[in-house]
Amino acid sequence: MSPTVRAPQSTDSRRHPVDEVLPIPQLFFFGLQHMLIMYAGCVAVPLVLGAVLKLDTHTIALIVNADLLVAGIATIIQSLGLTRFFGIRMPVVAGASFTFLTPMILIGSEYGLPTMYGSMIAAGVFGILIARPFSKVLRFFPTLVTGCVITIIGLSLIKVSADLIIGSDPAAPNYASVRYILLAFAVVVIIVLVNRLFKGFARNVSVLFGLALGAVISWFMGLADFSSVGGAKWFGFSTPLQFGAPEFRIVPIIAMCVAMVVVFSEMTACVLAIGDAVGKKVTDKDMARGLATDGLAALLAGFMNSVPDSTFGQNVGLISLTKVKSRYVITVTGLLLLIMGAIPKLGELVASLPGPVIGGAGLVMFAMTAAVGIQMLQKVNFEGNQNLLIVAVALGVGMLPVAVPTIYQNFHQDAQFILGSAITATVLVALLLNLLFNHLLVREDPPAAEAAPSADAHEIPRTPVVDGTG
Repeated sequence: MSPTVRAPQSTDSRRHPVDEVLPIPQLFFFGLQHMLIMYAGCVAVPLVLGAVLKLDTHTIALIVNADLLVAGIATIIQSLGLTRFFGIRMPVVAGASFTFLTPMILIGSEYGLPTMYGSMIAAGVFGILIARPFSKVLRFFPTLVTGCVITIIGLSLIKVSADLIIGSDPAAPNYASVRYILLAFAVVVIIVLVNRLFKGFARNVSVLFGLALGAVISWFMGLADFSSVGGAKWFGFSTPLQFGAPEFRIVPIIAMCVAMVVVFSEMTACVLAIGDAVGKKVTDKDMARGLATDGLAALLAGFMNSVPDSTFGQNVGLISLTKVKSRYVITVTGLLLLIMGAIPKLGELVASLPGPVIGGAGLVMFAMTAAVGIQMLQKVNFEGNQNLLIVAVALGVGMLPVAVPTIYQNFHQDAQFILGSAITATVLVALLLNLLFNHLLVREDPPAAEAAPSADAHEIPRTPVVDGTG
């Protein structure tokens, strides 16, 4: 594998490295590298969504292509900016967020795709409207809260991986087939071996290796069907509102807006890490423009049959590794995503991956998300306060519908929908308990409750980095 290329030394001392325009060959190579690293995580969300909702291959391919298209648009806006309201103008790569996956599955299963996309549009408008205020109230979303949420996102999605691997219908003849499980484990082993045997760029695209080699293995096992790829077009875009006019229901909208708030917390941490990596201070106005772009991406996703996008954490690590700080490299990444999104044949190929292959890769990514959340919680101060109780209650309430999906079946349908979402329940409990113990019932000399300090008019408080894939 070709080694990760490092950036050349800048020769223009008058321009910040973020605004440096590299030679075209370097722009292309570094931009391609960013796209390859985020590609597997980006397409995994529509793949899992389509598999769980039992959509046909062509529909999943449509969502995959639309997702790449919207991710490209959001990435270009983040790097170049769009008016004074959108785009943080830093090397920020946008891609599908796992945070939205659970509410999308719940809404799509219960109400259908028109309601799912209507909720997405409403959440996008909500995100645009609260972007500036949110950038000023980050102290209410410390790592104590976001760590709980990131952990529950990973834990709750592991069941989704299991269903993709063994099937969701116990009455099906091939349910829990040994071949399915062995294929999924083969994908996991490939990902682990690539991480162990390689370094740099190859290690960063280990999930992509797992998906590709898993597809080959599944074909030899007779479990893959790529016949639909031949009939797909080489070039084309999906029609907006492909699944009909969006429908707006209050409870699904609330669930999607809660996910948007969680995504805002994740993006804040990622952007602050990027600011540290490139040596540029992030102001509250910068942050507000970046958050508003996440809202705009959700709005576009609702119209373009996509999934919402947010900042990808793994690309933050690549910036630190290569020392390439130019935002124009990320502009090229966005252009490449646009091109990929305009190739239906590619989307059809990705959509044809068997469930065990997707489930095996998802198992690693979802478990890694949970591990990142646990890593974040290690930074929390648990001495002389009730933070451990907050974590315990938030995760316990969040895991209830995962462990026993029917636990709220006697509640009103709207209450079932809110409480039955592990992410929504965890966010509400962690946020309320943090407010209760660390803001309202504060002793005269409280211990550092691990909350981020208040943002002043110029600079955002520093918080740990979070993986944007969710």
